[in-house]
Amino acid sequence: MINSLVVFLVSLMIGGLGIHIGATVIANVSDYTYAFFTALFGAIVWSVVGFFFGWIPFLGPAIVLLAYLAVVKRRYPGGWIDAAGITLVAWLSVVVVLYGLAFAEITTFDAVGVPGT
Repeated sequence: MINSLVVFLVSLMIGGLGIHIGATVIANVSDYTYAFFTALFGAIVWSVVGFFFGWIPFLGPAIVLLAYLAVVKRRYPGGWIDAAGITLVAWLSVVVVLYGLAFAEITTFDAVGVPGT
């Protein structure tokens, strides 16, 4: 139980860092706490929408991603393109951080809520 909580919190902090970097680069907004809570809300929405719609072939994952993008769009200035840009930069940032941690043998190359890692 404690290990799961630690993994969740560390993953959330790394996800928040990714969103912070994405929001700084794309929307010129630099607030880690805001990014942390965006990551938390995004993870909750991703999980709930994924539970209800993720099983639908092809369409389910698109609905889940669209719901996540809606969270980012709602929390940051700009439109859908900016939200997609923030999310893309965030994902790339998280991949780089996780790769660095795995290379340093601090952790394995995975994280809760980071698709494709």
